[in-house]
Amino acid sequence: MYRIAIEKLIKWKQSKRRKPLIIEGARQVGKTWLMKEFGRQEYGDTVYINFDSNSGLSELFASDLDTERLIMGLELYVGHKIDPDNSLLIFDEVQEVPRALSSLKYFYENAPQYHIVCAGSLLGIALHQGTSFPVGKVDFLKLYPLSFKEFLMATDKERFVELLDKRDFQMITSFKQTYIDALKHYYYVGGMPEAVQSFAENKDFNEVREIQKRILTAYEQDFSKHAPSEIVPRLRMLWNSIPSQLAKENKKFIYGLVREGARAKDYETAIMWLSDCGLVHKVSRVNVPGIPLRAYEDLKAFKLFVVDVGLLGCMAGLRQRTLLDGNNLFVEFKGALTEQYVCQQLKTLQDLDVYYYTNDRGACEVDFVVDTGELIIPVEVKAEVNLRAKSLKTYQEKFSPEVSVRTSMADFKEEEWLVNLPLYAIDQIVKI
Repeated sequence: MYRIAIEKLIKWKQSKRRKPLIIEGARQVGKTWLMKEFGRQEYGDTVYINFDSNSGLSELFASDLDTERLIMGLELYVGHKIDPDNSLLIFDEVQEVPRALSSLKYFYENAPQYHIVCAGSLLGIALHQGTSFPVGKVDFLKLYPLSFKEFLMATDKERFVELLDKRDFQMITSFKQTYIDALKHYYYVGGMPEAVQSFAENKDFNEVREIQKRILTAYEQDFSKHAPSEIVPRLRMLWNSIPSQLAKENKKFIYGLVREGARAKDYETAIMWLSDCGLVHKVSRVNVPGIPLRAYEDLKAFKLFVVDVGLLGCMAGLRQRTLLDGNNLFVEFKGALTEQYVCQQLKTLQDLDVYYYTNDRGACEVDFVVDTGELIIPVEVKAEVNLRAKSLKTYQEKFSPEVSVRTSMADFKEEEWLVNLPLYAIDQIVKI
């Protein structure tokens, strides 16, 4: 299975300013596989250490963090010399031994010749709980579920990915049915590596659904095991309310849908916990599209999306026939899946800040507003080929952005103020 993140890891390896690297991401998005595959491809020797199941090594880090002593201890553990030029050191589930995280500072300062990558499924939480953390001494990489482009590659459609990257929209339109069919499959399967691999090998939707249910069960077990016990019931209620939040026409998060009479202060910690785990994407509102968008963020109004479109469908009990054959009952939720899909793809693009826009009266809403660092791009999302975009027109007249994007099942088309970008080509948004 090909992951685009491998290219980022190779760049990291070659960088003269390389620091120890921390890979963040939700459980089961493929962090361990990625690190081991990177080691297999790029190094003669991979030293893999899982701190979750290794009390002996936690003792190695318990006393002083002298790097020479640590390397000697690791060499004794693996039974051979560690060559700084040809060995990749992998620290997995590193949040289990906070002092191993702290040691990264000393590796950066005193032994920068060693190549170290770390990951952990609940690392985001460990970092925000004030674990002694080597600020400024590490590099970060976020890993998400497979993007639609990676899904195409996993299902033997590499040539269709090449076509998208060339942006040859005349040719792309000729093959649009292949893209649309693959996109419907992706809506159902999503991008969790285990689900994608199963689908690529067996094309069995029922097996995919069983895998997704297992992943969701593991997430719920994590709530009980790792979250502060006082917020666990709220975490569950909040997590399970997300499908109904997204099924509304206005997808702004409403606390009253979690529980009648619920207020923000009851659930703020739960939202932060899910966000730190990488299980939700919190997309905040802006009411002025200025650069940087972060300066105009309204912290009280936001939408919550889950980590993966396939998991959202599973949480909502969506059946494959409903999705693949189309169904009148499905109309409302189709919008939710489509927005979830677009949010997920935008998040995988590097260095994009993603928000949404409404004016103060709430009469004009633009589904996403993307900050590339140079441009603010408004994005209207349509589930089908219905191309009325009143809000986008209102936004255009008020703010005159350089480019506005409407993404739908319709073909690529450039108009005077608007680019129609097919949903299956949304990852090209920055390049157009």
